[in-house]
Amino acid sequence: MQYAQCLGIQLSASDILLRQKRNWVIETFTFDEGYSGPYPLYLGRINIATDIRLTEIHGPGVDEEPLNLFKIDNKTAEIWVMQPVDREIHDQFKVIRKNHTFEQCVVQSLTGDINAKIGINIDIIDTNDNEPKFNNHVYEVTIEEAPSQATDRDSTEKNRKFSFSIESVSPTPQNFEFVINEEPDSGNGTISFKGCLDHEKAQKYTLIVKATDHGQPKSLSSSTTVIINIEDGNRHLPVFTKQKGEASVKEGLQGVLISRLQVTDEDTRGTKAWKAKYKIQGDTNGNFRIDTDPETNEGLVYVQKILDYEEDPLKNIIISAENEILYFTCVTGTKEMRLSTYHLTVNIEDVNEPPVFDPSNKTITAYEDVALGYYLETLIAKDPDVNGANQIRYMIGEDPAGFVTVDSNSGKITTSKSLDRESQLVKDGLYVIKIYATDNGEPSQTGTATLSIKIVDVNDNAPSLDKSIIDMCQTDKISLVSVTALDPDAEPYSGPFSFKLLGDVKDKWRIDPEKGHSFKLVNEHKATIMIFGQHELQLEVSDRQGKTAVHSLSVSVCKCSKTPKPDCRLKKHTGSRLGPGALGILFLSILLFIGTTKSKSFMSTES
Repeated sequence: MQYAQCLGIQLSASDILLRQKRNWVIETFTFDEGYSGPYPLYLGRINIATDIRLTEIHGPGVDEEPLNLFKIDNKTAEIWVMQPVDREIHDQFKVIRKNHTFEQCVVQSLTGDINAKIGINIDIIDTNDNEPKFNNHVYEVTIEEAPSQATDRDSTEKNRKFSFSIESVSPTPQNFEFVINEEPDSGNGTISFKGCLDHEKAQKYTLIVKATDHGQPKSLSSSTTVIINIEDGNRHLPVFTKQKGEASVKEGLQGVLISRLQVTDEDTRGTKAWKAKYKIQGDTNGNFRIDTDPETNEGLVYVQKILDYEEDPLKNIIISAENEILYFTCVTGTKEMRLSTYHLTVNIEDVNEPPVFDPSNKTITAYEDVALGYYLETLIAKDPDVNGANQIRYMIGEDPAGFVTVDSNSGKITTSKSLDRESQLVKDGLYVIKIYATDNGEPSQTGTATLSIKIVDVNDNAPSLDKSIIDMCQTDKISLVSVTALDPDAEPYSGPFSFKLLGDVKDKWRIDPEKGHSFKLVNEHKATIMIFGQHELQLEVSDRQGKTAVHSLSVSVCKCSKTPKPDCRLKKHTGSRLGPGALGILFLSILLFIGTTKSKSFMSTES
């Protein structure tokens, strides 16, 4: 007999031909994971003809992990469960022949078409066998004691509906209670409290929280521990140890510490509930500031803005103290407004202050040609002290050019010599001096004023030349040299200048141009006339206002060597020769020297 095996079904060839158009249907079996035994458990029989044998069944639970979970009888087609199944691991089993369909098997065995599919499905029915699980075994949070409601959240691992309950609280709450608010469909519960937490009664509460599911046939539950630490809140306001006091400070000082104010606070040291925060009232001019010493919690009072004895010799201020966080009480739940206050009287001590000029800076105008003793200005200083009994003396503080003098009693300033706008100590026409006013107080004090003198220019300087000695080359062509005129005066007392040669200079020397800031001295001697040697010329120079000066030009003319710059004086110095007279005098001097030497030698021999 010829058999064909496919998906565990063994048939003869004649049976296959007889059953070509029959469909094999295998139903699905179910198994409840909550079944507790005994095993093996009979699930049922596969709905196939009794004359068909099942062979080579493969799949999870049979010959794959988990092994031997199911038993399938080849002859009776009965299925048995051999041990418990966890639906959270396996929710369904499918038993088939791997990588092989029934149709392929038939085609390979013989000619024919049997439309049959065989598969065994075993579904695992879920049961309530897992209790709710908290994310943590222990929850720990820290909250401030406060009259408002606080919350803490814990959640489970499954998104189901749970019921939460507080099984125990240690220590037992007084005047308040913890409650849990369930959040539907989220698996979460929120812990809150009703009443007022008090750090002084308990610094920590330990809660056992239970979560129970709504499963069937019975509910399951689990517990977690919630530790709630109570942080000290502001239950006590800072209180000044004294209600009033005095301080003294000299006028004119700034940034100095004048008083330390002590407070007590019964809240935990170092917390925001303990740290004091001070405020100043009655300080209309902003003369003071107060800081908190982080170590001692004292209020440190400083002078923020200079105090003036003459303005107000006494200052009264009120200082209040509160904490960095709001005060609260479980009775009212509102901020306490009755703050502790400290009355501070500040005495300002009078000191000898320097004399004060009014104004302390002044600018005046004066011409530079004013006469000696010309009156410029009077600078007066006053004694700012209340009694005003100090005597004030004036003196020159800075006067680098020595232009002025000051009357020691009146502060009257006059010139000690003519003002010179062209002085190097005058910058852009402005000359600055300083005047001191010194009192005779103990200790003596000095005030300073600045007087800026804007010196107006006058035409007090005649034009000059940048050179008066000139070397000029004698050539076949016209020779010339450039000269520039100078005048320290400002507009309109300077150039352009007018130039004019004096004396007999026609056809010999010429100025080009005759007006401007510079000119060229032109040698007009004919080329056939040699004028080597020294020439003295007179040049008249006038500025725009007609102020004139006559300058001498010493001109040396020579035949220049091959250099771009004339070197007449150098050639004269190196090329000097002795004339006949000079040679005779030199020869006579030598003879006299020889004769004198011999005479001395003879006298020495005679001796």
